[in-house]
Amino acid sequence: MRIHAGFEVVYDCPLPVPMLLSLSVHPSRRGDLETPDWVRTDPVVDVRQYLDLYGNICSRVLAPAGRFAISADFVIRDSGLVDAYAPDAIQIAAHNLPDDALLYLLGSRYCETDRLSDLAWSLFASSPLGWPRVQAICDFVHGHIAFDYQDARPTKGAFEAYTEGRGVCRDYAHLAIAFCRCMNIPARYCTGYLGDIGVPIVGVMDFSAWFEVYLGGRWYAFDARNNIPRIGRVLIARGRDAADVPIANTFGSATLVGFTVVSEDLGACAPQAG
Repeated sequence: MRIHAGFEVVYDCPLPVPMLLSLSVHPSRRGDLETPDWVRTDPVVDVRQYLDLYGNICSRVLAPAGRFAISADFVIRDSGLVDAYAPDAIQIAAHNLPDDALLYLLGSRYCETDRLSDLAWSLFASSPLGWPRVQAICDFVHGHIAFDYQDARPTKGAFEAYTEGRGVCRDYAHLAIAFCRCMNIPARYCTGYLGDIGVPIVGVMDFSAWFEVYLGGRWYAFDARNNIPRIGRVLIARGRDAADVPIANTFGSATLVGFTVVSEDLGACAPQAG
């Protein structure tokens, strides 16, 4: 299948302000792009890119004073398959995990494992190891949190998401990640595009948050907010939690005045030559 995706984010800046952006398609999906996902700006400024510690593409810009728009518009190929399902994927004991997975067992800014460990063990200790335990965590988080944009705030972590029982997709992801880590399952935060492809349209399009867990020697995507396999995830960035992959870090005053995201199915991919 072919997916048309993109965004426009608009700021008002009283003075020039440096910005650090995580808005480009992840390197693991670059080969699927039919058209470039260049980060465009209005007015035009230099855009410098680099790979961060987690392998994400980051863009650096110096936004001028006044109205400043950042956008991208592209087409990407996708398998059209739902998220991988592996109910027999095993949980690997902590002492046997690869070194690069250990980071994702630790507490982080929005995933306070120290505050949630006792609760996690009381809820999930009796669940089977591996995939069924992660699914039990997703089922609990999906049922415990009520989705509400009015309850979104940048300071909310997993513990507050649990105690308040309300939030947005990043809160579902943070709480599920924290529970997984408490149960010795490496889990990492993901952000990207997830349009309403193959499901009823549920509202205004936004960037989406989900998470990945390390089971059976590979990473699998899980989504505690939707809690069903989905089609058409387009990854932008991964990290320990949302603090590692915000769409924008602004190093000065910048007021968000416009925000639009699109991700839609364009139909089957054209036949490949050769």
